[in-house]
Amino acid sequence: MFESLSDRLTGTLKDLRGKGKLTPGDIDRTCREIRLALLDADVSLEVVRPFISRIKERAKGAEVSAALNPAQQIVKIVNDELVGILGGETRRVEFAKTPPTVIMLAGLQGAGKTTLAGKLAVWLRKQGHTPMLVACDLQRPGAVNQLQIVGERAEVPVYAPDPGTSAGDEPSHGDPIEVARGGIAEAKAKQHDVVIVDTAGRLGIDEELMGQARGIRDAVNPDEVLFVLDAMIGQDAVSTAQAFAGGVDFTGVVLTKLDGDARGGAALSVREITGRPIMFASSGEKLEDFDVFHPDRMASRILGMGDVLSLIEQAEEHWDAQQAEEAAAKITQGELTLEDFLEQMLMIRKMGPIGNLLGMLPGAGQMKDVLEQVDDKQLDKVQAIIRGMTPAERENPKIINGSRRLRIAGGSGVTVSDVNQLVDRFFEARKMMSQMAGRMGMPGGRSNKRKKGKKGKKGGRGPTPPKMKGGFPGMMPGGMPGGFPDLSGMPAGLDELPPALQGIDVSQFQQPKNK
Repeated sequence: MFESLSDRLTGTLKDLRGKGKLTPGDIDRTCREIRLALLDADVSLEVVRPFISRIKERAKGAEVSAALNPAQQIVKIVNDELVGILGGETRRVEFAKTPPTVIMLAGLQGAGKTTLAGKLAVWLRKQGHTPMLVACDLQRPGAVNQLQIVGERAEVPVYAPDPGTSAGDEPSHGDPIEVARGGIAEAKAKQHDVVIVDTAGRLGIDEELMGQARGIRDAVNPDEVLFVLDAMIGQDAVSTAQAFAGGVDFTGVVLTKLDGDARGGAALSVREITGRPIMFASSGEKLEDFDVFHPDRMASRILGMGDVLSLIEQAEEHWDAQQAEEAAAKITQGELTLEDFLEQMLMIRKMGPIGNLLGMLPGAGQMKDVLEQVDDKQLDKVQAIIRGMTPAERENPKIINGSRRLRIAGGSGVTVSDVNQLVDRFFEARKMMSQMAGRMGMPGGRSNKRKKGKKGKKGGRGPTPPKMKGGFPGMMPGGMPGGFPDLSGMPAGLDELPPALQGIDVSQFQQPKNK
C-alpha cells in the first residue's frame, strides 16, 4: 500500500547522497519533494505542515551541519519524524488484572471487523490466551453466521444466542447490549480470559450506530476499544476516526487491507490527529495475516530500509531451532541431504511468499519489479521431485542413476531434465555452502586454503568446478540457496544483492571463539 510513497521518498533522499555539504536550497528542495509525496499519498494537510516544519528546523540546525555525512543525517531525521507521526513506541494490549479482558471492536460496515475478530483471536491464542468471540452484530444479514464460521476456522468458541438477521428475512429484534452482557457472563463461567465483542457497523456515520456502540461499551466496560479502519478509504479515514473518537472514545486503531493498492497515506494521519495509537495491522485475507503494528519498522519500510526484525521474528516463529542447528551442522560438514533440504524449504514456505520475505531486506524496494516475478510454484515442483524419491535416494542422492531419474520424473509429473537440474544443483550448492562455512570460520567448514605438498610445492588445482547456469544453484543467479526456483531467465537485477547490502565482506565479521 505504501509503495508509491516509499518510491517517492527514497528517490528524493537518494538525490542527496554524495553531497559533502548541504545548502539551504538543497534542504528546501528536499522538504518540498517530501511534502508533495505525502500529500499525493493522501496524508492530511494538518499532519504534513508540522511534519515538514520539524524536518526543516532540525535539518538547518547543528545536527546536520556538524555531521560527517549530512545526507545520512537527513535520512535519520526523516525516519525519526516518520516514526513520531506513526506513534513512536509500539502499543501493546492492556490486559485486565482480573479476567476476562474485554476487547470491543468498532467501525464502519465493510472495514473488516468480523474477520479481524478471528485474526485477533488467533493471535491471542498463540500468546497463550483462551479467547471467546461474542456476536453483537444482529443487523447485517449473515453477520452472526459469518462470525461462527470465522470462529470455527480460528478454533475459538463463539457466543451467539441470537441468530441475527438472515438474508431476505426481517431485521432481528434482538438486543445486542443484552447479548454483550451475556457474553461476559459466559466467558466468566467457562474461564475464558479474553472476550472479543464484534459490533454492528453502518455504511456511514449516524447517531443510531454511535448510540448502540456506546450502549455496548457502557454495558461491558471494555478494557480496550479498537477502531477498525479500512486503510483504503482515503481522506475519509480522518473524519471517520474523529467521529468514532468522539462517539465511543476508542483506545487504539487497527488498520485493515494494508495489502491493497490504494495510496493509504490517510492511515498515517489517524494517530497524529486523534492521538490514539495504531495497535495492529492486517495485510491479507488469511487469519494469520495479522500482527502488532511497530511504528519504527513501518517507517523503515516506507524509507526503503527493510524490516529485518520482522523477518527474524517470522523465522523464529516458524523454524524449529533444533532442526535448524542440525541442518547447519550438516551444511558445515558437507553432509546435507535432500531430506534435510526439503524440511528447510517447507519451513520457509510457512513464512509466506518468497517475494514478500525478500522484500523485507534493506534496499529490496529498488528491485520491486523483479521480485514480483518470483513464482512460488517452482518450490512446489521441487517439493514434488524430492517426494518422488525413496528415503535411500533422499539420504544419498549419489545413487540416483539414469533409470531412477526417469522413475522420479514420471512419478512427480516433471521432465528428466528437471530432475537432473535439481540433483546437479543440490550437489553444487552443498559444496559451496561447506566452502562458505569454512571461510566464515564455522566449525567443520571446509576451507579453500590449499595445502603444500611434501617439497613445499602447492598441490594441484584439481578439476574446475562446473559453472551452473543461473549461478548459485537455485532461486537467484549467484546468490540464493540451492533448490529454489531457477530464475535465470528473468530480467537483470536478480543477480545482485540489494544496494544496501553490497560491499559487505563477511570475512571481516568477528566469529565467536570456541570455549
